[in-house]
Amino acid sequence: MKNKLNIIVASVLLTMMSAQPSRVLADGSFTLTSGVDYSSGKYGQSQSTDITYIPLIAKYETDNTTVKLTVPWLQITGPGDVVGADAILVRGNTSSKKTTESGLGDVLLSATQTIANFGETRPLTLDLTGKVKFATASKTKGLGTGENDYSVGLDAYKQISKPITLFGGAGYKLMGDPTGVNLNNVWFGSAGLSYRINPSTSASVMADYRQRTLNSSDSLREVTAFITHKFSAQYKLQSYITHGYSDVSTDWGGGLMLGYIF
Repeated sequence: MKNKLNIIVASVLLTMMSAQPSRVLADGSFTLTSGVDYSSGKYGQSQSTDITYIPLIAKYETDNTTVKLTVPWLQITGPGDVVGADAILVRGNTSSKKTTESGLGDVLLSATQTIANFGETRPLTLDLTGKVKFATASKTKGLGTGENDYSVGLDAYKQISKPITLFGGAGYKLMGDPTGVNLNNVWFGSAGLSYRINPSTSASVMADYRQRTLNSSDSLREVTAFITHKFSAQYKLQSYITHGYSDVSTDWGGGLMLGYIF
């Protein structure tokens, strides 16, 4: 099963990235985004883990295709039970002394293709995404699991009125197993709505769910609220805050991301 899904994800990525390359280069737009994300939670443990995540995101997109590469810097302060930017629990509760480690995080590569539009005036849009998490973060420092992850997801968007858009999605993720740990492959999903306050500003709220990665842990349940503001045709700022509703979710988190469109 794992090998088959690896092949499927790789095929999705390669197909999207190789489809009509001359047209993509001619008609697409390129965006660089960076900022800072901070989160803190116990994730089912007795001590909290604090995560600071600073990504550099390069995105190239056309009307129907998006390719995105994320190269992050990561700092984790905690007892070492929780690793990576996704705060994956890799072992049971310990009384280890809290330490701080930092360095390169796991590099992410994703490709998204619009596969259908139903309707004319306010179509229902379906996007298919393949994503790979490359294990570039140090396993020794606890910055990652040391294994690649692969996921495939389907997202839907529907504008129901001029200011309001509903969105949601579901997918499946193959978790790479660190030495001595058997992580569950998981289903995940999200649902939310976006409200356009004015031509430059929109507000969104989104609920996320992910199955438990360990049989002894809980599922992830979080809600995030966003504000996005375009200062100009080139600059866009997004701020957000997240709150968790399960033992393995972030207690509180938030961030600021500034994007520049070339």
